[in-house]
Amino acid sequence: MAAGESEKEEAEQEPLEGKDLKLKAEEEQEESEEAAGSAKKRVVPGIVYLGHIPPRFRPLHVRNLLSAYGEVGRVFFQPEGGFVRRKKKAAAASATGGKKRSKYSKDYTEGWVEFRDKRVAKRVAASLHNTPMGARRRSPFRYDLWNLKYLHRFTWSHLSEHLAFERQVRRQRLRAEVAQAKRETDFYLRSVERGKRFLAADGDATRPNGSWTFAQRPTEQELRARKAARPGGRERARLANAQDQARSNRGLLARIFGAPPPSESMGDPVVVKDS
Repeated sequence: MAAGESEKEEAEQEPLEGKDLKLKAEEEQEESEEAAGSAKKRVVPGIVYLGHIPPRFRPLHVRNLLSAYGEVGRVFFQPEGGFVRRKKKAAAASATGGKKRSKYSKDYTEGWVEFRDKRVAKRVAASLHNTPMGARRRSPFRYDLWNLKYLHRFTWSHLSEHLAFERQVRRQRLRAEVAQAKRETDFYLRSVERGKRFLAADGDATRPNGSWTFAQRPTEQELRARKAARPGGRERARLANAQDQARSNRGLLARIFGAPPPSESMGDPVVVKDS
């Protein structure tokens, strides 16, 4: 009897074990199919570029407006440059007259929005481009239009690399400008020191408009003035002028009347032979 009962129990356990194995195989097959389906339907994020950002438009606004079309991931807005911010602050301060603190809002120039699914990003960029940002009548962005463009094969890592490259270029440009200003300052200081040494060597370091000391050859007029200033120099000059004038007059008369040219010396007599 006991042997018969044991055989029956073994016969009943064999089909139960077969059913368990079938269930496990079916579960493993379903899991593999789900994994294959999820691999086929893998969600790829997409990035949309914002070319126009109106004043006082913040990342929170764009997240609230675009979340209605799909799941929004990371959002980045590029702030304005330092020069533009300073100009706007100065304009706001001049408008208030300096009586009270001017209200200045930090604005942005461009932005990037990441959607969890690139198909949603493509659909949003195609449908909302050149449409009003604000749907409500009292919205401050009602008269601003969306300027959207889907970036094909563009990932967030590309954006991070681009921003890091721009920061590095900005630092290098600033470093070059500082080095140029330092060179100009050093050149100016060297020139000032050289001028101080020159004035000190001239003998008067406190004279602001010191002149150079150099010797110039006297002119002909100065030489004549010096000769005339000597004792008896005026008489000699007068006699020399009279001799020159008489010599020139005699030469003129000789050319007019056909007389022989006068002798070189004024003291020699002129002998005239009678025919």
